[in-house]
Amino acid sequence: MTPDEVGRRVVALLAPVEATASVSGGQGYARATVDVPPASWADAVRAARDDDELGLDFLDWLSAVDELADGFDVVLHLWSVRRRHGLLLRTRVPRDTPVVASVVDLFPGAAWHERETHEMFGIDFAGHGELRPLLLPPEFEGHPLRKEFVLASRVAKPWPGAKEPGESEAGGGRRPVRPPGVPAPGEWGTTPTPAGAAGAGEGPRGGTPARPARERPPRPAPGERPARPAAAERPARPTAGEASERPASGEAGPGSGAAPATDEAGPLGRPPSGERPTGPPRQEPGPDAAGES
Repeated sequence: MTPDEVGRRVVALLAPVEATASVSGGQGYARATVDVPPASWADAVRAARDDDELGLDFLDWLSAVDELADGFDVVLHLWSVRRRHGLLLRTRVPRDTPVVASVVDLFPGAAWHERETHEMFGIDFAGHGELRPLLLPPEFEGHPLRKEFVLASRVAKPWPGAKEPGESEAGGGRRPVRPPGVPAPGEWGTTPTPAGAAGAGEGPRGGTPARPARERPPRPAPGERPARPAAAERPARPTAGEASERPASGEAGPGSGAAPATDEAGPLGRPPSGERPTGPPRQEPGPDAAGES
């Protein structure tokens, strides 16, 4: 069955209860999503499990979403092992009295999920009978996944790693944004509040001053850059004729202390410019040398 068909089937099974079907996700991850009233929560789970066409016989997970003033959304994901399709069943409970029926009698595996949701969001599951602490110590106060829960680590020290938009020390003109659960500096706790969520030093108790940005020398404008010397101002390279006029190795140049040896061929035995170098004349052996051999 397609997600649209699954959603329509659940709505038909729950009639005349007002249920709304939709599709969440896309492509291969699309899931039929049905919103039901809290009073019909357990009946919707039973109908999805027992219907032959749906066959949603596997409880995948159960959790909740904090919608602030609108309350809490309790979300249950069911899966059909035989027919290979799923269903997201959802109901919304009010924030002042967050109570919904337990489905442990339909899916015993829901016991762990309902205990965790009760502990993290403060939602009661009527009929569960054993909503004792699961992950947190018994003396822990509050529900950590509620959006108004104060993040104490944000008060005790600066947040490690990347910062929230608007908290960067480099600036950028953006208004500081404080995520849910992060108190403004000076509003909570007994320790001095660090610079961060609401800027450096705000609040009645002040804060740790932000680290000053590194000062960099301003880059010169294009017209202020030093011009390269013109070709006429650059020192010219000596030509071949000028190179031959340099003082010979036998002459004492300026600043030289001794005159090195020279010969007629030129400085350091090099031929003058323009002449082809020649070797010493070849000596032919005399008649006496031939007779002796």
